[in-house]
Amino acid sequence: MAFEIIKPGTKIDFLGQWRLWVGLSIALILGGAVFALPAVRGVHFGVDFAGGAEMHVKFASGVAASDGAIRSALSTLDIPLESLQVVEFGSKSDYLVRFQGERTIAGSGQPTSAVNEQTDRVLAVQGALERSVGPLSVERVEFVGPKVGAELRNRGLLSMGLAFLLILAYVAFRFSASFAPGAVIALVHDVLVTSSIWVMLGLEFDLNVLAALLAIIGYSLNDTIIIYDRVRENMELHTGAEIKQLLNASVNQTLSRTALTALISLGAVLSLLIAGGPAIRGFAGAMTIGTVVGTYSTIFIAAPMVMWLETRRRKPPLKPPPKKR
Repeated sequence: MAFEIIKPGTKIDFLGQWRLWVGLSIALILGGAVFALPAVRGVHFGVDFAGGAEMHVKFASGVAASDGAIRSALSTLDIPLESLQVVEFGSKSDYLVRFQGERTIAGSGQPTSAVNEQTDRVLAVQGALERSVGPLSVERVEFVGPKVGAELRNRGLLSMGLAFLLILAYVAFRFSASFAPGAVIALVHDVLVTSSIWVMLGLEFDLNVLAALLAIIGYSLNDTIIIYDRVRENMELHTGAEIKQLLNASVNQTLSRTALTALISLGAVLSLLIAGGPAIRGFAGAMTIGTVVGTYSTIFIAAPMVMWLETRRRKPPLKPPPKKR
């Protein structure tokens, strides 16, 4: 016997509520677009996309290092505080220090090149930490130039675009042409809404968030395919039924599975968000938002698109006016 958290036989009119949810999504996307304007808040890109440096520092045994102590030590340097990240890495003595920008360290003179500037900045950070916090060793330093960061950002967008095209082709082949646009529009919706919420919260975009957006596409597509499969079965069984009735019945029949999948996925990503540590907090946070958004988009975005396209396809052509004798 299948495990169900929602009793079978529900008859909720999901398709009758799609305008409300579409309106909510449009409001969130527009809100994100407004907050993304540089004059309002702008989009905060991480070192991966904006360029900068990442240092892995390890403090000597007995040094009382902390996030606050590191930030206080670096506050005397000419590093934009909004770009500074301090992440505990593995133990109380290991930290990742990330910073962006190409401004010179105060008192270091005019910059000669981006590489020299970042090298000067790393040395200044190391010196400030040794003076204010305690002895340390620099385990690793990574530089990302602005051009490399822009290339990573563009390739990430390109990978999403290719994923959407391949999904469009797959769904059209697996089901029908009227099913494919709804699936892709729902996936684009999930990425836009999740990104909009991320921007409005003032959080940082980096490779972890990009990975989360790609994972959200996979999660949402899986949920959509489950409902599409039931819709196709019901279309074959009830050839004369209205498309809205078929879609509502299909969503209700798979409602328990949809809810169970969403709850299990949320449980996993919330565990990562709470106990996973700062290193994967961006990924877990974006996945938490995307799981919720992807669940409702399957019902209120993908299904209404199928209803609209199927209604247009089934609509009989207008008869030509009778010829005058």
